[in-house]
Amino acid sequence: MISSERHEYAISSRLVSPSAVNVDSSKTNDYNGFAEAYTAANETNLVNAYYERPAMLALAGDVAGRRILDAGCGSGALFAALRDRGAMVSGFDASAEMLQLARRRLGDGADLRVADLGGPLPYPDDTFDDVVASLVLHYLEDWGSALAELRRVLKPGGRLIASVDHPFAVNLIHREAGREAENNYFDTANWTVEWTIGGHTALVSRWNRPLHAMTEAFTGAGFRITVISEPEPDPAAREMFPEAIAATPRFLCFLFFVLQAD
Repeated sequence: MISSERHEYAISSRLVSPSAVNVDSSKTNDYNGFAEAYTAANETNLVNAYYERPAMLALAGDVAGRRILDAGCGSGALFAALRDRGAMVSGFDASAEMLQLARRRLGDGADLRVADLGGPLPYPDDTFDDVVASLVLHYLEDWGSALAELRRVLKPGGRLIASVDHPFAVNLIHREAGREAENNYFDTANWTVEWTIGGHTALVSRWNRPLHAMTEAFTGAGFRITVISEPEPDPAAREMFPEAIAATPRFLCFLFFVLQAD
C-alpha cells in the first residue's frame, strides 16, 4: 500500500478502532467539510493522479461521442478528463461542496446534480453508453440497489467501469496494524480511517468485501464481467515519485472492473 504524498497536500491515514468511532454518522465521510483540501491532494498525489485516474481512463479507452455518467464525480477531475477526450459527460455526487468545486472546474454548463448513489438517480432509463464509478461503491454496505440503478440508466450493452479499494490491501492494512481480528477477508465489514489533509482531520468509513462478493453483486445486477484489472502506476509516476516507485514499483491499492450490461 502506498500512502498519498505530494507537496503540502498529503493525505496521512490512520486506522481507527471500531470502538473509537463516534456513533454520530454525520461526523463520518463529511466531504463537505474537507472538499477543497481533498481536491488539492487528488489533483497531484500518487494514488489518485498517477494510479487510479489513469487506470480508469485506460479502461474507458476511446470515449469520443459516448454519453457517460460519472457516478460520485466529486470535484470533477475524471469528468474533465473524459470530456477532454470527446465524451458527453454528466455527473452526480452526494456532496454539494464537491459539486461546487466541480462546477468551478467544468463551467456552469456542466450537467452536475446532487444525488446519492444508494437511492434513485435523476436520469431516464437507457440514457448512457458508460457509467464510471471511481472509488465510490465501497462507501455502500449493500451494492444491490445502487447497481440496479446504474444498470437501469445504461443502454443495453453499455459499460460500467468501476474502481474500489482492493480487499487484499485493506486486509494488509489491518494486519500491519496488528488488528487482523477486525478484518476477516471473507467478511463484508465496515472499516474507518482518520485522514489528515491540508490541516483538516476527518473520519472516512468504507465497506470492505471479498472479491467473490463483488463479482456476485455485479452478476446479480445483470452485468457481465469483461475485465478485472490490477494495473501498474502511470509511467510518469517514476519521475514524479521516484523514491516511492523505486521502493514499490507494483502495489495493490485499488481493484478495477469493466462490466457490460446484458
